[in-house]
Amino acid sequence: MKSLHLSLALLVGVASAHADDLRITGSNTFGEKLGPLLVSGFERQYPATEVTLQRPGSAEGLTALIAGRADVAPTSRPADSGEIRAAKNAGARLLPQNIGSYGVTVIVNAANPVKNLKPAQVRALFNGKTTDWSKVRGPEQRVNVYILDKKTGARAGFQDLAMRGDEYAGSARALPDYAAIEAAVAEDPKGIGYTDMGPLPAGVRALLINGTEPNNVAIYEQVYPYANSLYLYTLERKATPAAKRFIRYVLSKDGQRIIQKAGFVPRLSAPPSATQSLAP
Repeated sequence: MKSLHLSLALLVGVASAHADDLRITGSNTFGEKLGPLLVSGFERQYPATEVTLQRPGSAEGLTALIAGRADVAPTSRPADSGEIRAAKNAGARLLPQNIGSYGVTVIVNAANPVKNLKPAQVRALFNGKTTDWSKVRGPEQRVNVYILDKKTGARAGFQDLAMRGDEYAGSARALPDYAAIEAAVAEDPKGIGYTDMGPLPAGVRALLINGTEPNNVAIYEQVYPYANSLYLYTLERKATPAAKRFIRYVLSKDGQRIIQKAGFVPRLSAPPSATQSLAP
């Protein structure tokens, strides 16, 4: 009998440990850089919670959430009508929490006289249709394009935001991270590239797009064209305690500082109307 009680106690302990696990699956934009930083900070506050983070993409994350394979689904866009319908068909309702925003800054060498571009011009520069700066009121010299390599999720993110899915120019030079792009453009008067919302190094300047500067307010309000909101999705009335704790942490001062430090834009005011608050 004693051994039976011990076995039951062990099973209860294992079940409790599993109940406190947290499975986060979704956006590459979230999961590549920001997610690991937030998870690290969260685990310092809640060391008993074992967190797994996967970044197959926003759509895959929502699918996993609806199927019960994830507790939180980070997305770099709102759920679409098909995903909302899939949740409803599964007897659930998707609950989004806006945690901030992200934007991509288009950069050129500080010596480049071009100050402002239209989205169509940016698209043509990066897809290779425009190969000379003189076509966008710059000097008569070729355009050197610097982009992220295929290992980074943000490479596809810029294609979605700025290029309508176009392929990058065949002559574009792929680099491992934003810091490498900034360094390359700083050394190349003919260069153009993109980076996150962090501080820019010497020798690099951000372009205005449609006359709009890529600052925090323009990104958060999505006035700047290369911006989108970040969400953490749970299922309404089905969110686990660990999921709720994680979202509260991300919305805390500590979490929002991490978001800003990672080159994203924290929540500046009340979230957009499409966002709903997660009850504690």
